[in-house]
Amino acid sequence: MQAFLLFSTDTMSAADCSTGEYAIYTGKKKTVLAGGVLLLVATFLISLSLGSVSIPLGDVAASILRLGETHGKWEAIVLQVRLPQSLAAIAAGAGLAVAGVAMQSILRNPLGSPFTLGISNAAAFGAAFSVMVLGTGVMHSSAADAISITKPGGTTSAAFIFSMLAAGVILAVARIRRSSPEVMVLTGVAMGSLFSAGTMFLQYFADDTQLAAMVFWTFGDLARAGWGELSLTGIITFAGLGYFYMNRWNYNALNAGDDTARSLGVPAGRIRLLGMAVASLMTAVIIAFVGIIGFVGLICPHMVRRFVGDDHRFLMPASALAGAILLLIADTAARIILAPQVLPVAILTSFTGAPLFLYLLIRGYTR
Repeated sequence: MQAFLLFSTDTMSAADCSTGEYAIYTGKKKTVLAGGVLLLVATFLISLSLGSVSIPLGDVAASILRLGETHGKWEAIVLQVRLPQSLAAIAAGAGLAVAGVAMQSILRNPLGSPFTLGISNAAAFGAAFSVMVLGTGVMHSSAADAISITKPGGTTSAAFIFSMLAAGVILAVARIRRSSPEVMVLTGVAMGSLFSAGTMFLQYFADDTQLAAMVFWTFGDLARAGWGELSLTGIITFAGLGYFYMNRWNYNALNAGDDTARSLGVPAGRIRLLGMAVASLMTAVIIAFVGIIGFVGLICPHMVRRFVGDDHRFLMPASALAGAILLLIADTAARIILAPQVLPVAILTSFTGAPLFLYLLIRGYTR
C-alpha cells in the first residue's frame, strides 16, 4: 500500500527523498496534527467556561471529573447545557469537514461539499414539509420570549428522510452514468434547486406561526442537541470518519485519475459511490439534528491543505480537527457576543466563512 504515496499531490514523495528527508517531511505534518489536538482540547475547555455565566477553568475540570467542592455549584451548567453542546460542535464540525474533503476528492472539484449537492436544501424542505403538512412545528414563547419548536422529533425525522432522498437520487443517477464527477455535481445542483423551490412553495402558503417555525429550524443551532441526539450523531459521524480514514490510500490514488487508480487495483467507481453514500449519511444526520451549518465542509479542507498538503493520510484528520475547532470557536462566540442572548452558530460560520474563503481563493490565484 505504500505505493500510493506516489499519487499524493504534495511536492515531495517517498520515491523522491531519502529515508531521513521523508521522516522530516512526515514529521512536520504530524507536528501540525499534534498541535491541532492540543488546540482542540484547549478550545473545548474554554467553550465550557465561557457563556452568559463565566466559569473558571478549574471549576470546569472539577465538574467534569466530579472532583472538588465546586462540583455541585456548576454541575447543571457544565454537564447538562454546555458539555453536550460542545461535544455536538466537535462531532458536527469534524463530520462536515471530512465529508467536504471526501466530496472534493470524489468530484475532483475544489468547490465540492455536502451543501454543493443540495443535501442542506433537501433537509430544509423536509423541515418545512413537517411543519406545514404534519403539524410538528408548533411554536410557543417562554417567559423569556424564547421561541422553540415543541415537536422537534417529527421535524428532525422529516429533514433526515428528505436529506437521504436527495443523496439517494444523486447516487442513483451517478450509478446510471458510471459515477462521473460532473454528473454528481450537476445532479446535486438540480436537486438543490428543486428542493429550494419546494420550500418556497410551502412558505408561500404558510401562516405566520408556520413560517416562523420553518425559519427557526433553518438556523443552525448546536443547543438543540441533547444527549440522545448527540449519541446518534456521534456514532454515525465517527463511524464515517473511520471509514474515510481506512480508505485514505484509495483517495490518494483517485487524485491521480481513475485510470491510474484502476491500474493499481482501486475500484474507482465503487469507491466514489460508497464515499458519496457515507458522506451524505453523515451530513444528513448532522443537519437533521442541528440545522443547516454552512461553509465548514467547504472552508476547512482548503485551510489545512496549506499546512499538510493533499495527502489524505494527514488531510482527513487535520480537516476533522479544523472543523471541530472552527465550530467550537463559532459556538462559543455566539454565546458571548450578545449575552445573555445566544446567536445561532450558523450565522457566525457564514459571516466568517465567506470572507475567509474569498481570501483563500484570491491568495491562491495570486500565487
